[in-house]
Amino acid sequence: MAESKLKILVIGAHPDDADIRCGGLALKYIAQGNEVKFLSTTNGDTGHHEIGGIELARRRYGEAQAAARVAGLAEYEVLDLHNGELEPSVTNRKMIIRIIREYDPDLIVTHRPNDYHPDHRYTSQLVQDASYIVTVPNMVALTDILPRTPKICYMHDWFRKPIPFQPDVVVGIDEVIEKKVEMMHCHESQFYEWLPFNQGIADQVPVDPEQRKEWLVSWRFPYFEKVANEYRQVLIELYGEQKGRAVRYAEAFEGCEYGAGFERDDIPELFPFFE
Repeated sequence: MAESKLKILVIGAHPDDADIRCGGLALKYIAQGNEVKFLSTTNGDTGHHEIGGIELARRRYGEAQAAARVAGLAEYEVLDLHNGELEPSVTNRKMIIRIIREYDPDLIVTHRPNDYHPDHRYTSQLVQDASYIVTVPNMVALTDILPRTPKICYMHDWFRKPIPFQPDVVVGIDEVIEKKVEMMHCHESQFYEWLPFNQGIADQVPVDPEQRKEWLVSWRFPYFEKVANEYRQVLIELYGEQKGRAVRYAEAFEGCEYGAGFERDDIPELFPFFE
């Protein structure tokens, strides 16, 4: 385990992205006494089939804060930018630079730059564009620069072109899976309304809250089983044969060459979960 408290900044595009791809990792950090902040670069105000605008943005903000309380996050910040309209502009880059500097994280986790959703892609680009500038005094001059550049990792996805995801770290999340379910359960507008509608399975969603959680697990959690099975060898390398083979659910992360650069030697300090 790290000798001093780590600060982790997870930057997703929407107010549930970090929970889905990184919720288990966040819970493991917090259980060790580390500090985690989630940031959504948009307010999610188009992610629904019946409501939108201010009503949806405020609802999704409330859902994010509920998830933050479940997890024990230091903060779940939601930028008030329209969903689907995020741009890798200089103005937005300066905003990301300021946020990174003020939080001063040891590790940033974000989307990969190749992804189906423009908000995901441009969130990744904004982080990459900010990764060096956080140490340059004359950019965003009224915010103190960082003494060193944070390490950056990408959250997992299955996209294969132009380059498939290549895991450097795969973390078993079995022991925190129930709390991850609770975090995702807070995002009712997404997991019980919009996404089922969008995928044509809205008629499958139960009404009872406890039955909804069971349904959520049956619908979404095969993804995390697939991650564990797909990257089983990495789990074995990190946990050892017995523990690595026993992991059922996992989240995976790929080191980014931008920022301070990520090396395998960084894993024990930044991911203090493997004994």
